[in-house]
Amino acid sequence: MRILLVEDDRLISDEVAEALKRQGMAVDALYDGQSAVDAPRDCEYDCILLDLGLPGLDGSALLKSWRNARVKAPIIIITARDGLNDRIKGLDGGADDYLVKPFELTELEARIRAVVRRSSRSDDPRGLSNGVLTLNQLTREALVRREDGSEASVCLTSREYALLEALLRRPGAVLSREQLEERIYAFGEEIESNAIEFFIYNLRKKLGSSSLIKNVRGVGWKVAKAP
Repeated sequence: MRILLVEDDRLISDEVAEALKRQGMAVDALYDGQSAVDAPRDCEYDCILLDLGLPGLDGSALLKSWRNARVKAPIIIITARDGLNDRIKGLDGGADDYLVKPFELTELEARIRAVVRRSSRSDDPRGLSNGVLTLNQLTREALVRREDGSEASVCLTSREYALLEALLRRPGAVLSREQLEERIYAFGEEIESNAIEFFIYNLRKKLGSSSLIKNVRGVGWKVAKAP
């Protein structure tokens, strides 16, 4: 899952970014409104976290700009403005949720999962599934359904989780190396040349089958659609 975080307080930004990265999310952090105007058009984000009191261009104006430009990513406002009118204005302006500072990071993580689940029209509170593989967002494990109907639980690293999440969000679609790198790495992070192959090799080994993540030679990788 790739997150855009627009927050001018560097301490808050760093704390939030580190917490989300530990949950397997790739986080792009920006610190003023003007530099964030084109960000959701240049990259596909699963969720945007937006402060209102930004220098240059405030969060309300930024939110309006994005929605006028048909930015579809769910947006959570994170702000110290706790007035009822502020909350109403933010939600009516196009935000999907509103969280007042200070907040618990675990609550923010839960709200991200909720708005992303709603935007993807998933009814399963656990996460994503194609019928054979289920990615549990609560425990951050993969569940593999065996032929006898039993399920095996598999622990994943943050990168493995992010890669499998990207594939399960688009079952049946082939994702290229570049598309997968975009989902699991933030701007400026160093990427090893064979990183995606390495993660997929480890995932297949943990899942107990190479057929669950299929390679389309010269194109990319995919998981099967739900039956």
